[in-house]
Amino acid sequence: MGWEFTIPGYLFVFGVLAIYIAVTLRRGKRLAAQLPEERRRFLD
Repeated sequence: MGWEFTIPGYLFVFGVLAIYIAVTLRRGKRLAAQLPEERRRFLD
Protein backbone atom coordinates (compact mmCIF):
# COMPACT_ATOMS: atom_id res chain seq x y z
CA MET A 1 0.00 0.00 0.00
CA GLY A 2 2.89 2.39 0.59
CA TRP A 3 4.58 1.60 -2.72
CA GLU A 4 3.39 4.83 -4.32
CA PHE A 5 5.85 6.68 -2.05
CA THR A 6 8.57 4.06 -1.68
CA ILE A 7 9.38 3.51 -5.34
CA PRO A 8 9.63 7.24 -6.21
CA GLY A 9 11.73 7.74 -3.09
CA TYR A 10 14.21 5.08 -4.17
CA LEU A 11 14.25 6.46 -7.73
CA PHE A 12 14.97 9.92 -6.39
CA VAL A 13 17.82 8.73 -4.14
CA PHE A 14 19.47 6.65 -6.86
CA GLY A 15 18.99 9.44 -9.39
CA VAL A 16 20.69 11.97 -7.12
CA LEU A 17 23.54 9.51 -6.47
CA ALA A 18 24.00 8.92 -10.20
CA ILE A 19 24.13 12.67 -10.88
CA TYR A 20 26.63 13.16 -8.03
CA ILE A 21 28.87 10.39 -9.34
CA ALA A 22 28.75 11.76 -12.89
CA VAL A 23 29.60 15.30 -11.76
CA THR A 24 32.44 14.05 -9.53
CA LEU A 25 33.98 11.93 -12.28
CA ARG A 26 33.72 14.75 -14.82
CA ARG A 27 35.33 17.18 -12.38
CA GLY A 28 38.11 14.71 -11.59
CA LYS A 29 38.90 14.21 -15.26
CA ARG A 30 38.98 17.95 -15.83
CA LEU A 31 41.30 18.51 -12.87
CA ALA A 32 43.55 15.60 -13.89
CA ALA A 33 43.96 17.11 -17.35
CA GLN A 34 45.26 20.34 -15.77
CA LEU A 35 47.91 18.51 -13.75
CA PRO A 36 51.39 18.39 -15.29
CA GLU A 37 52.41 14.91 -16.44
CA GLU A 38 55.29 14.65 -13.97
CA ARG A 39 52.82 15.14 -11.09
CA ARG A 40 50.37 12.44 -12.25
CA ARG A 41 51.13 9.66 -9.78
CA PHE A 42 48.26 7.45 -10.96
CA LEU A 43 49.97 6.88 -14.31
CA ASP A 44 53.12 5.33 -12.77
